[in-house]
Amino acid sequence: MAIAAAVGVVGASFGALGSAAGLALPLIVGLSVLVLAGASQFLVVAVVAAGGGPVAAVVGGLLINARHLPYGLAMGDTVGDRLPARLLGAHLLIDEVVAFSRARGTGRRARTAYWLCGALLFTFWNIGTVVGALAGAAVPDPDTFGVDAAFPAGLLALLVPALRRADARRVGLAAAAVALLATPVLPAGLPVLAGMLGLLAAGTQRSAPEAAPCADRGSR
Repeated sequence: MAIAAAVGVVGASFGALGSAAGLALPLIVGLSVLVLAGASQFLVVAVVAAGGGPVAAVVGGLLINARHLPYGLAMGDTVGDRLPARLLGAHLLIDEVVAFSRARGTGRRARTAYWLCGALLFTFWNIGTVVGALAGAAVPDPDTFGVDAAFPAGLLALLVPALRRADARRVGLAAAAVALLATPVLPAGLPVLAGMLGLLAAGTQRSAPEAAPCADRGSR
């Protein structure tokens, strides 16, 4: 609920910025309902405000959302087996939803976390968008209240338990280093994708040596 509330505030900011950029209310709401990806939606507003065309906005949004490809590979079994569930689940494939679900492991608990978190974020984001679009300039920048810090803080809290494993620590540190180095030179959203290079630090897992078949016969 805390993350969902923060998402609602950021959604209101998107709605207000879209309205200030001259986007019609149906287009603003349609972006939030059909795209449901904050970074891509803010990019569309920035491109329109700068006088760019829809092609540039779509290409930029697809590039930023390329990180959803590995998300989908990781979450396919959690979402469900039937095609309708997979189609709807793919639409809710958001960073926070994936993180909350993965933190619950696998099985029913992970599936419940995925759908509950996804439904909450979808609802709060779209309500916030409508409120922001209608209120316009009356909606303040969420950075003023530090709301933008809620997302990395929440994701970091979910990551901490996994850092007990040596390979997870290597991947996490390598990914963070790559993302930080890429932040000054890449558009928003792409440093996260570049951070996937941290997977190269995972290494390989050695299997435990097999016990000798007659190792314990002498004690019987």
